[in-house]
Amino acid sequence: MLKKTRNTACVVACIVALGGMAQAEEVDIQAVLDAAMPHMHHSCASVLETYPDDDDAVAEIVRQMAFVSIYNRQLDILALVPDEAEREGLKDEFVEELEDSCDDDPGKLLAGAVDMAVKNTMAAYD
Repeated sequence: MLKKTRNTACVVACIVALGGMAQAEEVDIQAVLDAAMPHMHHSCASVLETYPDDDDAVAEIVRQMAFVSIYNRQLDILALVPDEAEREGLKDEFVEELEDSCDDDPGKLLAGAVDMAVKNTMAAYD
């Protein structure tokens, strides 16, 4: 299970990803895919077991997976959520969604949990 403090670290990194992907032309998606691929085998639980004392590594892995999800879903965060204050609220919603997904099934692939968290977080803005 993802711990609350780890979720917060992951979400902060992921929200940066959410905002960054709004300008996809500035992102080298191949570099993001190359960086994310070695971690795609991780479950919610195994990533924490592999990096037990490294919240930054977990946050980076989640950020990479969020980039991939946002890119694959062709989301333009700035267009969907133009108000900066509302974009700040994405963080709390994403944390809740990721926690729920990982708490329900710690063996779930982390990439799947992140993708569902991105999908559910952004569904309110479609």
